[in-house]
Amino acid sequence: MSGVLHLLPVGLGHSEPAATHPAKVLSQFDALDYFIAERAKTARSELKRLGYSRPIQEAEIHELPARLDAQAIDLLLAPILAGRDGGLVSEAGCPAVADPGSLIVRRAHEQDIRVIPHVGPSSLLLALMASGLDGQSFAFHGYLPQKPDERVLAIKQLERESAKLQRTQLFIETPYRNTAMLASLLDACAPSTLICVARSLSTPSEWIATRSATGWKKSGLPDLDRQPTVFLLLAI
Repeated sequence: MSGVLHLLPVGLGHSEPAATHPAKVLSQFDALDYFIAERAKTARSELKRLGYSRPIQEAEIHELPARLDAQAIDLLLAPILAGRDGGLVSEAGCPAVADPGSLIVRRAHEQDIRVIPHVGPSSLLLALMASGLDGQSFAFHGYLPQKPDERVLAIKQLERESAKLQRTQLFIETPYRNTAMLASLLDACAPSTLICVARSLSTPSEWIATRSATGWKKSGLPDLDRQPTVFLLLAI
C-alpha cells in the first residue's frame, strides 16, 4: 500500500506556532521525516521554528525542480508510492494554493495516493475574511504585470469584471513593489471602488484596512515596503 501525502501549511511570517497551527498539525510535522518543498533551506528553517522534535538533519527534504515535469513529479512521489508518508510544504502558507505544489497533488490523485489537507494559515482566506468584501464570489489572480502602464490596464480590467460579476478580486505583488501597486490601484480605480490592503497577516506587524479609492487618497498610506501584502478590490 502507498503512504499518505500530507499537505502541511507553514507560517506566513514570525509568529508563535500555537497561534497559527493546531497541536495536531504540529504533531503531524513531527511524525514525518520526508518532505517535498520549494526550497530545502526555507523548509528546514520552518521545521525548526515550528518546534520539530527530531534532529533537523534527519528530515529528508526534496526540492521541486525548476522543470516540474511528469518524470520529476514521479521521482518525488516514489517514496510515498512505496509506502512512506510524506509532507508537502510551501514557501509560505498553504501548499498547492497559488503554489506549484498543486501539480504534485494532482499526480498523487492519479496514482491513488491518499491526500490529507491540514489546517493552517492562508493569507488569501485571511485577507478575504477581514476585508468585508464579497466572500460569495471571488477570484485570485496571482501577480499583475510589472510595468506601470500594463499594471494599470490589468487593474481596470479586473475592476470591470468585478462590477459585472460582483466579484472580489485578489492579487499579490513582490513585497518591494507593494507601494507602487497601491499607487496604481488609486490611479486606475473608480472613486467608489473598495480596496483592501492586508499586510503581514498573522504576524505582529499585521495591518488590514478597506476603504474606497477616494478614502485611500484622503488618508495616510500604510508602510508596505518589503512586507507580504494581499490586495483586494470590489467595484460597487
